[in-house]
Amino acid sequence: MDPRALHKISYGLYIITSRKGDQINGQIANTVFQISNEPPTIAVSINKKNLTHEFIKDSKLFAVSVLAQDAPLSLIGNFGFKSGREVNKFEGVDYQLGDSGLPHVTTDTLAYLEARVLQEVDAVTHTIFIGEVTAAEVLKDGAPMTYAYYHEVKRGSVPKTAPSFVPEFKDKKAVSGKYECSVCGYVYDPAAGDPENGVEPGTPFEALPESWVCPVCGVDKASFKLLK
Repeated sequence: MDPRALHKISYGLYIITSRKGDQINGQIANTVFQISNEPPTIAVSINKKNLTHEFIKDSKLFAVSVLAQDAPLSLIGNFGFKSGREVNKFEGVDYQLGDSGLPHVTTDTLAYLEARVLQEVDAVTHTIFIGEVTAAEVLKDGAPMTYAYYHEVKRGSVPKTAPSFVPEFKDKKAVSGKYECSVCGYVYDPAAGDPENGVEPGTPFEALPESWVCPVCGVDKASFKLLK
């Protein structure tokens, strides 16, 4: 079986948020889809080990922030590769509380939806939460981030807890000079550089300033290893 075939399935990229009492948390997810129109119903797939899963189980509520195509990797890394048990993911992030007390990110997002859980489906490692949409608003026009764009253009990586995680196939003939982040799997490619953070294409890893950090999870250069 060729697991790369799974990469051909289309996905978006979203920030899923929920609350437990006065606590709020959120995470990146790419499995969000509409199920019905009347009433408007959507579903999300969340890993059972994640704190957001615990919050949704408790409150029976979740919100979806639709990421814009030009959202920075740092925002995605903050909600995708950090644990709400260890850090406040909303520190330094622009957000508002909706009618249900759920946070939605207001910067680098196109729209948000709030939903009340109607049903939970056990999917072994994940739970599929099916919810009726109770509030929704378009924040700005623009192209939504797709998984393909995030993966192929922005060269972002995916947490192992994501429902669509598939180990990357690495062509050994094409990894010369590339370095991989040992924390999140982001690959620095000298040919592409890191323009989002001022690093021009053609810059070798060794020439990166010591202040440079992984654009996804924020660790320093010492956490990168040469791909062989």
